[in-house]
Amino acid sequence: MAVVGVGAFGRNHARVYHQLQQAGEVRLVGVVDPDTVRADAVAREFACKSFGSIEQMLTTHSEVQAASVAVPTVLHRKVASALMEAGVDVLIEKPVAATLADADALVRVASEHSRVAQVGHLERFNPAVIALRRITTTPLFFEIHRMSVFTPRSLDVDVVLDLMIHDVDIVLSLVGRPPEEIRAAGLCILTEKVDIANVRLAFPTGCIANLTASRVSTERVRKLRVFQPSRYISLDYQRQDLLTFDVQDAPDSPSKEIHCEAATVEKGEPLKLELDAFLRSMATRSPAPVTGEEGLAALEVALDILAKIEEHTERVREQLVR
Repeated sequence: MAVVGVGAFGRNHARVYHQLQQAGEVRLVGVVDPDTVRADAVAREFACKSFGSIEQMLTTHSEVQAASVAVPTVLHRKVASALMEAGVDVLIEKPVAATLADADALVRVASEHSRVAQVGHLERFNPAVIALRRITTTPLFFEIHRMSVFTPRSLDVDVVLDLMIHDVDIVLSLVGRPPEEIRAAGLCILTEKVDIANVRLAFPTGCIANLTASRVSTERVRKLRVFQPSRYISLDYQRQDLLTFDVQDAPDSPSKEIHCEAATVEKGEPLKLELDAFLRSMATRSPAPVTGEEGLAALEVALDILAKIEEHTERVREQLVR
């Protein structure tokens, strides 16, 4: 295994691979980063080698079988394609690419070279989401909030591609259809990109999803609520908690009552569960649990959201001018 790009996300991938190495499951060959000081520091921390480029790593260690790609989004296509063309399976951090053309190219390269290409939509592996998937039947309404305090990381992308895309992916995977209508608004507050966004997705099934994401909040919030016939489900991503509220007939009465129950959630670190799934796909040569096509679908909706935000911003500017 190798990790390409060892900023905050990449370092965590190296940490988990190091843990798996200690358990005898993998061998962490090295980490790659053009910032050689940073690469050297992470390599020392996790007892592996450091490289300034993937070419240098592959020349030195041709036995590398798989790599996590945690470079800036605009470099995903270049880096992941080079690895797959060299016969390396990849886990590409989300969003899968900066553009739909780049995402399409990655899907094509993975197919042409028979590579496992998993997209790092981490929340798919949150134990509470895994439990939610087991009990979700006909989702009709989502209310989702994802708030973070401001940090200087991931400022190369808007909050939609940085944070909201997690929830977009979860909604798409549960509904099983793309939205037919998108309404959105957003604001640039501390950066030149959208820092806070609110979105309404309408699906052909009749399901509605309201999503809010902010990276300029005073607190960290990660909550999802979903309503389906006779049931309301509340999920806390951070606590990995899942509560169900069921409407039931009251005993000896014609009225209804609400029954609340905590669902069983086997808690664990989502990143480790994600990398475990990646390794299983490699070992069995089976499709990744989050495929390139699914990453592309989430990216397409996220980019459509950004386009709607721009339309809304233009309308507001026109009103202000008047």
